[in-house]
Amino acid sequence: MKKAMIATSLTMVLVSALAGQVSAQDIGGRYSVEGTNLDGSPYRGTADVRLISETSCTIVWQTGDTTSQGICMRSGGVFAASYRLGDSVGMVIYRVEGDGSLHGSWTIAGVDGSGTEILTPQ
Repeated sequence: MKKAMIATSLTMVLVSALAGQVSAQDIGGRYSVEGTNLDGSPYRGTADVRLISETSCTIVWQTGDTTSQGICMRSGGVFAASYRLGDSVGMVIYRVEGDGSLHGSWTIAGVDGSGTEILTPQ
């Protein structure tokens, strides 16, 4: 009985680990971006996510004439990135939705407020 419980537990851990790896790899690709700036004004653009390891990725946003770059990772249902925008640094935290879209909030270090952003797979 004890051996069966251990085998079942190990199987569940292995399945969870493999599912996490597959999910992390599913996040890469090109996205359409729709968001709101800190002042509430809207913006649109694209984002490209490229996997660089099993646990990390790079992300590049292009919104109008502005390009920002960062490092990112997925952990379960959360996708997070830190980024550089000119001389400023920021952070965005997204909730991973069932349809593959990412719904998030972002901020810039030392600046009050937050913006919103939705990334939709292209």
